[in-house]
Amino acid sequence: MEVMHLSDASPPPPSNSESLTCCVCPFAGRAGDNETMERRLPALPDSLLLEIFMHLEHEDVLSASLVCRQWHAVSRDEFLWRQLFYGYYRISRAVPRHPAATSWLEEFKRLYDTIPCVEVQTLKEHHDQVLHLSFSHSGHFFASCSKDCTVKVWNNDPEISLLHSSSMRRFNWGYTQFSQFNADDTLLLVSGVYIGPQQASSGEIAVISLDDFTLLSRVRNKPYDVFGCWLNETHLISGKLHWIGNMTSCSVLWLNKAFQDVESENVNVVKRLFKFQNLNASTIRTVMVADCRRHDSPDLILNYEEQRAAAEVAAALTRTSQTCSVPHVFDLGSDSEDEAASGSEGRKSTDVGNPNLGPGLEELLDDIYQGRHPPVINEHLLEAKVAEYLGKTRTRPAEPELLIPSEVQEPKKYLIFTMGSLTYSPHQIGIKRILPDQMTTSGPVLGKERSTEEFFDSLDHVIDIHGHIIGMGLSPDHRYLYVNSRAWPTGYVISDPMSPPPIAEEIDMHVLDLKTMQEERQCLRAHRAYTPNDECFFIFLDVSRDFVASGAEDKHGYIWDRHYNICLAKLQHDDVVNSVAFSPMDQELLLTASDDYTIKVWRSPRVVRIAQPRRPQPRKLLFSWLMNVKQ
Repeated sequence: MEVMHLSDASPPPPSNSESLTCCVCPFAGRAGDNETMERRLPALPDSLLLEIFMHLEHEDVLSASLVCRQWHAVSRDEFLWRQLFYGYYRISRAVPRHPAATSWLEEFKRLYDTIPCVEVQTLKEHHDQVLHLSFSHSGHFFASCSKDCTVKVWNNDPEISLLHSSSMRRFNWGYTQFSQFNADDTLLLVSGVYIGPQQASSGEIAVISLDDFTLLSRVRNKPYDVFGCWLNETHLISGKLHWIGNMTSCSVLWLNKAFQDVESENVNVVKRLFKFQNLNASTIRTVMVADCRRHDSPDLILNYEEQRAAAEVAAALTRTSQTCSVPHVFDLGSDSEDEAASGSEGRKSTDVGNPNLGPGLEELLDDIYQGRHPPVINEHLLEAKVAEYLGKTRTRPAEPELLIPSEVQEPKKYLIFTMGSLTYSPHQIGIKRILPDQMTTSGPVLGKERSTEEFFDSLDHVIDIHGHIIGMGLSPDHRYLYVNSRAWPTGYVISDPMSPPPIAEEIDMHVLDLKTMQEERQCLRAHRAYTPNDECFFIFLDVSRDFVASGAEDKHGYIWDRHYNICLAKLQHDDVVNSVAFSPMDQELLLTASDDYTIKVWRSPRVVRIAQPRRPQPRKLLFSWLMNVKQ
């Protein structure tokens, strides 16, 4: 009997600390190849044969399926493979099969054979830590950023090759940290750290043409970990930070045209999008855009309270004097759904800022201005109270959601970013809708006219993660937001904004449904990070149709299945893995970037097997010869 062998590295079922890293697939054999054996074996009842198979491992079942046609037919039993599937992958039987799966055997093969876990190439052209990877939308190219201060563009051929390299050091950059292709893959946004006078660091964004790799424009970006992103094919978003006090600041997000043309003499190349207040030394960082046109439902986010929508809109339209609106806060730190619901309802009627700040702000300020009596209050608390007062009285209300039929509504886009309210470390996600008239630089440079009472813009939603956020990524359809965070201790009270809570070494990957604003099931776990809370850096993640991948500080990249929430692969590097990237056209191709100066290319066992030339099978030939000798 011909026996199918797994590689020596074949692992046990994946768990929290182990993962599937098989390189040879046992599903490639053909059934009943030996007719002589089929004639000599006595026939067993199918029920008895199935009972025997139920006690075997999956590779033994597949080996047995090559014996004869009967064994092959029984080995394809759906009940058998359902048992093997749940047992091998250690999935709760309450989790249903993937809705797109056609059989349990095919689903087993998908998780076993299509995970990009085989290292096929190592790229060593960078000379320092590699920080970020990004694919073009076509999948034909990808870009890499590094502390060697270069951005490199690569050809994604079967054998990946370097297409272009640009050094940004001539523009006083310290290093490149992020890149993104525009929607039609004609322009590349590159973000980096700019070293200014007196060695002060800020950020800068460069736009490079992919036709001839010429530099088209440069835009300042502060702080540098705003990164920047594309809004559409020709316009990008950058940040600017203005400090109002020691602990209070204002983040302004700007829309920039990627290049100047003839029309630039008459049309602005920049326009202010939003101006947000920052409390307790926090700032806006890591901006990205969610495009609802890529999702089935036109109402991706703001559809969470349908029963009250009509009443709220009617009240907003008839209101003669508008007051400051408070963004809805969704608290993801509660232990139960009931507790989370009551917590979010409670917060809707309170302020998003520091809960220690009490009422009476106007009376306090009047007393200070009139000099009636010196306040018994320290400088930081006074600044916080003044900032809260300004936030209450100088914030423009959110735009009301009009009751317009979905088929005639403009496509919605939402700006998503990390922020904070209790300390400077990013622990919240802010969401703001971008209106159609804001998607171009035409019109006033400072945006829509606002009164002196509307100094800041309000947020549509705030999601509290209760931990230090170190990574975010959108699913291909932009419905789900995946968030890497390191949790704070349960019940920890922040007394000093400049002393954030200690953070866990284990990284939690939250999965947020941007349509319902709810967290999907439990967090994904396996990866770890070790830097303290004041030295945390971004760990980039990426999401494909079926999988999600992330880097980690434990010298590995990780891959999970999105439907079953299980870790499937652990990818080895020699140092911290900073970034991962799936090919948008082929999720069986994954790239990982590391502090070990390398980019590794990973493909699935299925793709590797197809690419290899067929070799003769000496074991099968020997088996046939032995059978002929016995005759």
